[in-house]
Amino acid sequence: MKIDKEIFREMVKFYGEAFHLPPLAAKIYSYLIFDFDRNGVSFDEFVEIFCASKSSISSNLNLLLNLNIITDFNKIDERKRFFMMNEKYMKLRFEEIIEKMEKELLILNQLKDFRNTGDEEALRKFEIYTSLFKKNITNIKDSLDQL
Repeated sequence: MKIDKEIFREMVKFYGEAFHLPPLAAKIYSYLIFDFDRNGVSFDEFVEIFCASKSSISSNLNLLLNLNIITDFNKIDERKRFFMMNEKYMKLRFEEIIEKMEKELLILNQLKDFRNTGDEEALRKFEIYTSLFKKNITNIKDSLDQL
């Protein structure tokens, strides 16, 4: 597999922060992104590539599997497990973001009703804020429908 080391380093940092992953898990995930042909990478390859212990590789693969960030499969003619990115993960991630935004919007509306203010400036800001939520929810939903 061909990898650009600089892009790889940026991806490790970004996905480590974005998904709150330990460094080795971020490296494994970033490495799998370069598997454009989706052939999968075996456990033994990860041990060799990252010069890490089998237990470290195993625990980080299990973390990624439990988070649904990656998937595993077996080839018919081999006993080895192969790992690859979960193509559905981004959709799952954005569905979770929509869910959180809708929940926050519901809470904000409850708070607005509870406050029951006539302050025009506060109401204007609230409308801008809720409008931003609604537009983003709609935009993400529309984009997901196209996937």
